[in-house]
Amino acid sequence: MEITLKFEHPLNHSLQVGDTVWYTEVSPSGGYNVAPTATKLGRVEEISDQYQAHEIKVSNNILTIAPALGNKYIMFSKDNRANLTSLLGYYAEAKFENDSTEKAELFSVNSEIVPSSK
Repeated sequence: MEITLKFEHPLNHSLQVGDTVWYTEVSPSGGYNVAPTATKLGRVEEISDQYQAHEIKVSNNILTIAPALGNKYIMFSKDNRANLTSLLGYYAEAKFENDSTEKAELFSVNSEIVPSSK
């Protein structure tokens, strides 16, 4: 079965076909919104994120109807077999800008460098 999820806002740019979609019920507790457990919804089969149509089609073999999105938090995870590597290449550039007039402090900047062609 294929479930279509429609959203009001643009989708995350890193969402891609093959990712796994999860959802959880959100409820207020102690001044925070909490989500006790996540339920697997299925695999992303198609993404439509153009103009005002922000939707994904998810294959699902468990549910017969899509969950109402009203009080749900929708998230996705990547397949580790395809998304386990770091960035590759010979050149990197980072630019940090602060437009604030307030004092700001950068706590940490990290990178991973591995010489790959010696």
